[in-house]
Amino acid sequence: MKIKSRVQLRKSAKNKLLTSLRSSFGDVIDKIEERKLESATADWFKIIIVDGDILFFQEGEGDPFPTVRGVLELGLDCCKVTVDSGAVKFVVNGADIMCPGIVSADPEIAANDLVIITEEAHGKPLAIGRALVPASEMVGKSGKAVKSIHHVGDDLWNLEA
Repeated sequence: MKIKSRVQLRKSAKNKLLTSLRSSFGDVIDKIEERKLESATADWFKIIIVDGDILFFQEGEGDPFPTVRGVLELGLDCCKVTVDSGAVKFVVNGADIMCPGIVSADPEIAANDLVIITEEAHGKPLAIGRALVPASEMVGKSGKAVKSIHHVGDDLWNLEA
């Protein structure tokens, strides 16, 4: 995976991006307000680089969403799906998240939302995925709940900006 067409965001584009991120993730976005933001392309998606760290990615025309590194750096605590310790080894290898492994999910999650997958013991983020069902159908059910998009140790995690 390689970074292509890397450009620093102009002030108007940066303000528009920050407004969009603030509406999704709240005041935690203020942490990056004074930092250098760049936009780039890497394979099939766009990435947002903040002071040399890849903190956000964007699929197609959707809104930017934090990478696992972005979740760690910003300390985000929303859009979470928490898995039990038995599911951790599968999640960090890129497996989709199955309902039996989920112990909790933020009630606002709807089908097709991007979500942060965290582990139960320490609350650390493991992956980013797309919800296949709403939160109400995740816990205690059977079947696949979240399609994994990005996880710790994958190409995006290891990509150097």
